[in-house]
Amino acid sequence: MLRLENYGLSVNRQAYLLLILTTLCWGLNAVFARMAAGEISPMLLVSIRWLGTLMLLALFAGKAIIADIQAIRRHLGYTFLMGAAGLGGFGTLIYYSAYTTTAVNIGIIQGAMPAVVLVGSYLFFRIPVNRLQIVGVAVTMLGVIFVSIHGDFERLLALKFNTGDMLMLIAVLLYGSYTVGLRRKHELTSFSLFASVVFWAFISTVPLTIYEFTSGNMVWPEPHVWIIVGLIVLLPSFLSQICFIYSVKLIGPARAGVFVNLVPVFASFLAVVLLGENFEIYHGLSLFLVLAGIYIFEKFKHVTN
Repeated sequence: MLRLENYGLSVNRQAYLLLILTTLCWGLNAVFARMAAGEISPMLLVSIRWLGTLMLLALFAGKAIIADIQAIRRHLGYTFLMGAAGLGGFGTLIYYSAYTTTAVNIGIIQGAMPAVVLVGSYLFFRIPVNRLQIVGVAVTMLGVIFVSIHGDFERLLALKFNTGDMLMLIAVLLYGSYTVGLRRKHELTSFSLFASVVFWAFISTVPLTIYEFTSGNMVWPEPHVWIIVGLIVLLPSFLSQICFIYSVKLIGPARAGVFVNLVPVFASFLAVVLLGENFEIYHGLSLFLVLAGIYIFEKFKHVTN
């Protein structure tokens, strides 16, 4: 991991930089997913995503991970839950929810993740939260809802919830729990922890990938699609996850979780740049609300948060 303190950055600024990079990569993931839609089957993409990430970890940090093998063995139960549910389950449910729900619903439901993290952090680690921080979370969620409904509140009134929405809600609960779980004390390095959870994420997706193949639903990608798959492995799967794990170590899950609401805003802006979608006023207003909420939350954070 890059030592950002060598560049004179405080702990908070290190975390902010890492979280902005993390959410930018996750926003790119939404664009990549649109590009890959119909070009590769969902479970094949998920399995390749985590297998490729494991290969990158072996390439860049293989020796460090092997040196930490005893610590990894002592935490197999913890890393299994984190990987199978937090990464494998979350990624799988998002892909499947997209078949039966709308992008609007997905954006709104995903905006609830910081609240899940906030509640989990208080229940399991007794991390104090004041009223102004709750206001900050509410403002960021309002920004997410605003961008999800494209600034048209009639869309919010017309929403209908179905099986896909329930799957997305479970996905948010799983990744929120994963974020809270990163706070748990252990002697694993960031790379060792990440390698362990990615291994279990990959293993947990293999049965569903096999089922996808045997049921005749597998779509193998054309050569040009492998570029998109490679970018998904490198950015939202490898780089962003390491940055997120390290940022949670720096400032805790509650504070890091609030930044997740930058994802739909980044996704909207990136769709404008990379997919040629129109830039609308609501994009700017949403970004303002999300950043204002993060500022409020950070400005009035508890000193032990």
